[in-house]
Formats: sequence, structure tokens, C-alpha cells
Amino acid sequence: MSTLRTRAALVLAAAAAVTGVALPSASAAGCSTAWGSQPESVVDSGGGTLDDVRAGRHACYDRLVLDLDGIDASDVSYDVRYVHEVRKDGSGELVPLRGAADLQVLVHTPAYTGTGGSTYDPRNDAEAVNVAGYSTFRQVAWANSFEGESTLGVGVRARLPFRVTVLDGPGDGSRLVVDVAHTW
Repeated sequence: MSTLRTRAALVLAAAAAVTGVALPSASAAGCSTAWGSQPESVVDSGGGTLDDVRAGRHACYDRLVLDLDGIDASDVSYDVRYVHEVRKDGSGELVPLRGAADLQVLVHTPAYTGTGGSTYDPRNDAEAVNVAGYSTFRQVAWANSFEGESTLGVGVRARLPFRVTVLDGPGDGSRLVVDVAHTW
């Protein structure tokens, strides 16, 4: 690499560190994320329980995974969309999120058993999943589970394209997967 390109890369990296804006990875040029940012939903019977929420980083997108127990992928019911603000289920209380866009992830699956025992309850609702250092996600917050539905708020760097996928397993469960692209 030439000295000029090396210096330019260092200047850009320093600017990113100071401003907190993530630079696209070298592989970002090959990313194909022709998804869109309109609501995605499937209305089905729902059921099972929400047991865990986790996130992962990929070359072209950040991923949120909801682990659902006791429900086949074909029965998962959800609504994922950008909203002006995320509100807590039951109380309607505002869920403040970092980032320039708020993505609401609602699954028609409770985070409690039929007897009221909790199946998912993060230590800190405002930081349900640690997404520090992610390119697109700024925050994942728990917005409660009420009347058979569970909601999460995802603070996103900007309104970026996303896709929703439902996968079978492990065991008798399934996973709701929400990928949000790093760029358009």
C-alpha cells in the first residue's frame, strides 16, 4: 500500500473513532442487500415461549435472533417495522433508543409460561443485548411481554434495509432472525 493511501486510511480511521461513525468493511462493496425498509409481518397462530435474545455481527449486516421454544417455524407470527417510537407493552411507556431510527420487533409469543413464570427477563431492559461496537445496531431494549406478545426495540444507526427470516430448531423450537444491513 502506498504511503499516501496508508495516511488516508489512518485519517479516516481516526475520524471514525472521533465521530463514532463506523466505516464500511472492505467486503461491504460486495454486499447485496436489496431488502427494503417496509414492514414485514406474518400473522399466524403464534404460541410457544420467547427464551432468549442475542445478536451477531456479519460483514454486511447486524443480526438479532429471538429463540422461541415450543413452536414450529411455520407457526411463528411476527411484525417488524420502523416506528416513530417504541412503547412498552401493557403500560404504553416510551422506550428511549439510541440511533437515528427505531425498529420495533414484535413476536406473538409470550416471554412467560402458562403459569406466569418468566422465560425471558434481561437484567437490564434498556440494554437487553450488548451491541457495543456493532456497525448498524446502537441499542437493543426489552419492551415487555403482555397478553401473549413480546416486543423489543432496536435503535439503528439510520433507517436501513432489513429482512426477517424464521428458522426451525433447535429441538422443538424456532428462531426469528432480523438482519439489518450496514448500507443501502
